[in-house]
Amino acid sequence: MILIRIIDFVIMIYIWLIIIRAVMSWFNPNYANPYIQLLIKVTEPVLGPTREIVQRIIPSRNFDISPIVVILLLELVRNLLIRLLIM
Repeated sequence: MILIRIIDFVIMIYIWLIIIRAVMSWFNPNYANPYIQLLIKVTEPVLGPTREIVQRIIPSRNFDISPIVVILLLELVRNLLIRLLIM
């Protein structure tokens, strides 16, 4: 049961980091800030490739839906892992 809680916690923290980064992008953040740099370093390895795939499928220059796609995929993975570990 502790493994389920750890997986759930880690995925939820990562989802919140993606949400914070998405909201942050609506404003003009100071990219020299070390906290913002850390946030980008942590989230970009997942958001970058997802952004490229989404841009190929839905070419849009005005709106980046990669955070939404990643959050939905993380929720799917989270639910599947929890169900598999409970069985």
